[in-house]
Amino acid sequence: MNKYTQAALSVSGKLPLTMRAAVMPKPGSIEIRELPVPQVGDHEVLVKIMAVGVCGSDLHYYEHGRVGRFIVEQPIILGHECAGLIVAIGDKVTQASIGDRVAVEPGVTCGHCRACKAGRYNLCPDVQFLATPPVDGAFVQYLAIREDMVFRIPDHLSYEEAALNEPFSVGIHAAKRTRLQAGETVAIMGMGPVGLMAVAAAKSYGAARIMVTDLEEVRLQAAMRLGATHAVNIRNEDALEAIRQWTDGAGVDVAWETAGSPQALQSALYSLRRGGRLAIIGLPAQDQIPLDVPFIADSEIDIYGIFRYANTYSKGVEFLASENVDSSVLITDRYPLAETREALERAIHNKSGSLKVIVYPNE
Repeated sequence: MNKYTQAALSVSGKLPLTMRAAVMPKPGSIEIRELPVPQVGDHEVLVKIMAVGVCGSDLHYYEHGRVGRFIVEQPIILGHECAGLIVAIGDKVTQASIGDRVAVEPGVTCGHCRACKAGRYNLCPDVQFLATPPVDGAFVQYLAIREDMVFRIPDHLSYEEAALNEPFSVGIHAAKRTRLQAGETVAIMGMGPVGLMAVAAAKSYGAARIMVTDLEEVRLQAAMRLGATHAVNIRNEDALEAIRQWTDGAGVDVAWETAGSPQALQSALYSLRRGGRLAIIGLPAQDQIPLDVPFIADSEIDIYGIFRYANTYSKGVEFLASENVDSSVLITDRYPLAETREALERAIHNKSGSLKVIVYPNE
């Protein structure tokens, strides 16, 4: 009997010794394998994973085998946007209990380096981030993770919505980094899942007006439901001209680029008023992108890089549990673990219809 089995009896009966996992042996391939259920360490909890969102990074690893400097060199389990039920705890766990419904923050940091001590643990050089090579992710039935990486969610918040706290946290981090204030105007370029949750973050921080741009009408419609006040389909309309008209020629206070598009980044920059703030969230395929340095200097533009997030999960759960954020509008496709490959393919090939694809490991 595993050391955590007895403690978990009150929730789920005897825990299995093995579990199903969706393993990517090489890019473009997914195999459902039987693996041991992980044992928990002294300060860890075992989470029965109930929902996992398919993220853009999962798709990059699946299609291309790499995201920036992170390269797939051995079989890996993808998935990091997740939530579930605690079914076992380690001997020294004090912050979590069996039966807690939780959102899982996927990056376990060292806690000792300069970045961690400064509260910027997203920059920890030793972070173990789920589904980032060589660390396995959450397309599994059970996941062991350090207790401070799980956050209780209220009963009325679904596991799917709690899993969206991960991309939501990127928007919250951008709002904090760019010092977004209530009453300000915001332009957000790119309405993929991160961009859509960024709309919800901007609304939660009190932005008075939020303009969004994208190529797909379904995404623009979802953005309006999440709190955008003006949407521009850049197939049919010039985004900068629309912003000029919308702001009486002044430009917006804050712009976030989430698409990883050089053209969108330049539009975001030029959408700003003098003294405005720009957040670079999306990662382009190329390393070097020309930007108008005289414009940046003359206008005193503040530019912020956004890498994941830090100290956002509690606030994210609070926002998601409120009546102000209806993240369920993003969830368009649902798949069991056995169909993880189909879920990834759906997210890749149905950009005009799919917003967020969810995998359910225990259904």
